[in-house]
Amino acid sequence: MALEKIVSVDLIEVIENGCVQVRTKTAIKEDGVEISSKFHRHVVVPGADVSAEDAKVQAIAASIHTPEVIAAYILAQQERIPA
Repeated sequence: MALEKIVSVDLIEVIENGCVQVRTKTAIKEDGVEISSKFHRHVVVPGADVSAEDAKVQAIAASIHTPEVIAAYILAQQERIPA
C-alpha cells in the first residue's frame, strides 16, 4: 500500500477587477487511486508579489496586472474606504 500526496493548482480565474483567484487541490492517493481530496482558495490582487506562486499564476498575473490595472484596483479600494 503506497500513499501519495499530490498538491496542484487546478483552477485559475481572472476577475473583472484584475484579481486572480487560485484554487489548489491536495489529493491523497493509495496505489494510484484517489481516496481523499481537499481544496484551498486564495486571491492574488493586482500589484501583489507573485514570486511564491505557481508558474502558471505568475504568467497570468504578469500579463493581467498591467500598471493601468494596478492603478485602477488601488483607486477602487480607496473609494471603498469611508471618509
